[in-house]
Amino acid sequence: MKMVLISYYEGIEEELKEVFSSLGITGYTQWERVLGQGKTGGPHLGTHIWPKTNALIAAALEDQTAFLLMEKVREIKATLLGKEGIKAFLWPLEEVI
Repeated sequence: MKMVLISYYEGIEEELKEVFSSLGITGYTQWERVLGQGKTGGPHLGTHIWPKTNALIAAALEDQTAFLLMEKVREIKATLLGKEGIKAFLWPLEEVI
């Protein structure tokens, strides 16, 4: 199994949720209003000056589904052309209780 953690600009949430639905991913944990700054984008701090915010979503998946999700994130990232941020992290998952 794998753990996929995706950090993304909240404005692209619908596109990401469509990917989850298309892959049959129904189990995940989501954090809203996550603050931060990436290497290439401006700050997303939820303030008057920097009003945007990010979100995180994590899913424990079978290997094949995790690899498919990572590929879909690559596709989303390519279509955004640097307009908004999305990053995905893939970790081995040893045990789920």
